[in-house]
Amino acid sequence: MSDIFREVLREFEQDKVLAQRKLAARLSILYERLPRVEEINKRLSAIGLALSQMILHRNNDEAKGQALRAESVALNGEKDALLYENGYDEDFFTDVYKCPKCKDTGFVEGGQCNCLKQRVIARYFEMSNLVKTPEHEGIDTFDLSFYSDMTDPEQGISPRSNMERIFTVALKFTENFNTSFENLLLYGETGLGKTHLSNCIAREMLNKGRTVLYTSASQLFRHVEDLRFGRGGAKNADVLNMAYDADLLIIDDLGTEFITTVTTTELFNFINIRLLKRKSTIISTNLSPNDLEGIYSDRITSRIYGEYALLHFFGDDIRVGKKHGLL
Repeated sequence: MSDIFREVLREFEQDKVLAQRKLAARLSILYERLPRVEEINKRLSAIGLALSQMILHRNNDEAKGQALRAESVALNGEKDALLYENGYDEDFFTDVYKCPKCKDTGFVEGGQCNCLKQRVIARYFEMSNLVKTPEHEGIDTFDLSFYSDMTDPEQGISPRSNMERIFTVALKFTENFNTSFENLLLYGETGLGKTHLSNCIAREMLNKGRTVLYTSASQLFRHVEDLRFGRGGAKNADVLNMAYDADLLIIDDLGTEFITTVTTTELFNFINIRLLKRKSTIISTNLSPNDLEGIYSDRITSRIYGEYALLHFFGDDIRVGKKHGLL
């Protein structure tokens, strides 16, 4: 277990304690107003303890067990009715938690909650300054007006029409993320919005509670090299595990990394294992498909071309246009 993971778990423990204090204060006010609810909760706790002891001591008194469970159902029904009649809803008991799903424990049904996974991911990449998804960047803020509506003679359509098509694909990618498995390759010259669109998608998925790992290719493969040569401790292993397991992996600027047999092997592993796990990946690159074929192995490019939607960005450099006030 890495130091950062331990640190995040300590934060969760602090969050849980704070939430429990807030809940205790609320319950104190509730019990003062509705003392019958306190009586019911005490009895429910006693029933739960009794059932646990029966299991622990292998007490097979089925009649007693059924009676206790029936009493529990009746008491819960009575409590729910009392709370509803007096204007209390489920949020009264859950909105004290940062994550109602796991109640700030970081774990659900024996596994890690998405909120824990994402906080660990965010901590690593805040430190590395890799995640650049400002709060205002979302899929609904992507501005198509920066793209020319003049038809490109080589492509046969205008950059704006092309981006409308790409934006539609990106929108469907986020909307259908839970029900379909898709991967995207964004390619084209610099300054055309590939990174910005990736950021928008990342923010959208984060807002939906999905785990997202956003990294440049050079940083990702630096972790690979550091792990190989024993540098950086458990951090590198944790980052690479996230690269395999995050709901969405975004690799920015593929082709800018120092390319070796090790990095190409690991790139294949990332792509192939995530395909097998049906975990979505977005890759952005300034390289053309021909360039990719010349640099990377056939087994890499064949998987990309076979399993990724290829989205070609073209037009004038938006960043240059913005800088000089032309857009």
